[in-house]
Amino acid sequence: MRLLAAVALAACAATALAQPYPSRPVRLVVGFTPGGGVDINARLLAPKLSEYLGQQVVVENKPGASTNIANEFVAKSAPDGHTLLINTSAIAINMSLFRNLPFDTLRDFAPVSIVSESPNVLVVNAKLPAQNPKELVALARSSPGKLNYSSAGVGTTQHLAAELFKLRTGTFIVHIPYKGTAPSMAAVIAGEVDLAFANIPSIQGHLKSGRLRALATAAPRRDPQLPDVPTMKEMGVEGVEVTVWYGVLAPAGTPREIVQKIADGIQRATRDPDTRARLVEQGAAPVGNTPEEFSKLLREEVARWAEVVKISGARAD
Repeated sequence: MRLLAAVALAACAATALAQPYPSRPVRLVVGFTPGGGVDINARLLAPKLSEYLGQQVVVENKPGASTNIANEFVAKSAPDGHTLLINTSAIAINMSLFRNLPFDTLRDFAPVSIVSESPNVLVVNAKLPAQNPKELVALARSSPGKLNYSSAGVGTTQHLAAELFKLRTGTFIVHIPYKGTAPSMAAVIAGEVDLAFANIPSIQGHLKSGRLRALATAAPRRDPQLPDVPTMKEMGVEGVEVTVWYGVLAPAGTPREIVQKIADGIQRATRDPDTRARLVEQGAAPVGNTPEEFSKLLREEVARWAEVVKISGARAD
């Protein structure tokens, strides 16, 4: 069966090289609902990538199953560069969080390039009395299990960041997963849940409007977009550093020339002054690295998150 699959992939790759790339519109698949950090990055990238490739790049949202629906869809797509995935560390986390995935992150994908990265931020409902992480910890310890937190889904960096926070602070806070960052943030704003970890692009507007309050960033240093928000370490919470990357991947077997062409387009987009400014405005730092650099990072991330999942005891629902 594996031999037949390999032969099929080789045939697809040969066909892909036989005609100019791209020969039709390119699908950029997002495993989250619209409005979150991944979706924002995808929609900023798509127009610039369209210009470079000479074909329209269409963003397609396929949320659900902690991005695994989108992951499987792309992993099983033809390796011709016309179907791409944009995801976060969630794709590395899922390797150890889920026991029976229909794909293998390291075997079934060809990393292309990271578009940008952004730290996770601990945010709370504006009416929650806690003004900093220490007060939040005290509140959580006073009534174990009373507080709850939302995430963009099981296995996302928001989920694991919160589990790390619980582990490092010895607190019990209930996890309520949603199908994406936008509904997760809406739940915090509405008071359905008390707190969440989220990336800066998805919370900037809510922080400015006062609907959310940021307590600390899960980063080694303060973010330029949130200069008044301290780091976890500054607030006495050690070991909670979770930076989110937004990376583009192609199905394994995609010809090297095509992978490189897409990577070149992403690198051009991240160097474009307007795109860079818009990414920074959203709280994301432009990256645009090489396929080799992204491949190395992905292997490291799979190993890193396997350790975090094991220590935290986090499990997929």
